[in-house]
Amino acid sequence: MKRYAGLLASAVCATAMLVGSLGSGALAEDKKYTIYLSNNFIGNDWRQQMARVAEVSVNKGPLAGRVDLKIENVENTVQAQINSLNNIIRAKPDAILIDAGSAEALNPTIKRACDAGIVVISFDQVVTEPCAYALESDWNRIPAVLAEWMAVQLGGKGKVFVDRGLAGAPISAQLENGYLEVLKKYPDIEVIGNYNGEYALGPEQAGVASLLAAHPQVDGILTQGYGTGAIKALQDAGRPIVPVTAFSYNVAATTCAQTEGAKCILGSNPAYLSSEAIKLAVDILDGKPKPADRHILVEGDFLSTDPIKSELYPEAVMQKIEIGTNAWPDRPPGLTLPITPDWVEITAEEAAGS
Repeated sequence: MKRYAGLLASAVCATAMLVGSLGSGALAEDKKYTIYLSNNFIGNDWRQQMARVAEVSVNKGPLAGRVDLKIENVENTVQAQINSLNNIIRAKPDAILIDAGSAEALNPTIKRACDAGIVVISFDQVVTEPCAYALESDWNRIPAVLAEWMAVQLGGKGKVFVDRGLAGAPISAQLENGYLEVLKKYPDIEVIGNYNGEYALGPEQAGVASLLAAHPQVDGILTQGYGTGAIKALQDAGRPIVPVTAFSYNVAATTCAQTEGAKCILGSNPAYLSSEAIKLAVDILDGKPKPADRHILVEGDFLSTDPIKSELYPEAVMQKIEIGTNAWPDRPPGLTLPITPDWVEITAEEAAGS
């Protein structure tokens, strides 16, 4: 009897050693995690695509069957997002992903989630709370390269409008400040007007149109959104088409390619940041090595009608905008490019919800 017990103990020990050698991640790969995505704003194409690709990415590829994803969209106020997060924390999910309405105001709530053992990843508009990961595009690089390109197009001299984005959004202030920091190096470039484009075509066009009515001359427009609203405002006012900075929406790429005389540069902030945040959460929950830094930067390519070699960021890739290559008239105008990360295949139709 003692010999049997000894053999049993040896077997248990061997099994434990085998499990240990495989690693905790090997066993975790079959586990399904409950992950909430807290989104503070749904009023533009980027946010809608962000939510769609998140849902697509958990139903195919390596995450298929691994995630019970629940998306909570709230009105664009900090308090509404805090209230929603408090309810989410009470549900005790495995992870919470947050596209935040404030860089600081959510911090105490996020800290409570971390203290409860919940993995927290802020993405797109990230938070400063140290316990949460922050996954975002390189927002220092993007506005710097866009403003540098504008300065080159203007030959270092001219009058420009600058978009302030969405009032209260941390990323909007970062983009505006990034533009201005570079433009300060060019004393002959003057910012003569600001507007809030709100990352939507209507407000962008209306904002530029209002400034055009007040200013007889403008030489360049630095938008934070589509750029096409700015071009349409110039056309409606009978003004010359001037260089425009914008972001890589399909309509921006096609309009820039097809409008005579247009000069554009498009920065890339892929909507699949939500998919990357989900994958990061699953990797962490599976016990895989955690990122060395809480900040994870995504560096997308730039698209331009007139590519230059950036002196500020020499490694930056600037693709020439070409119909059929990176601009498609037959795809939805609000589609954000690029569409899919490299670890899962998300089609244009899936990203567009068609």
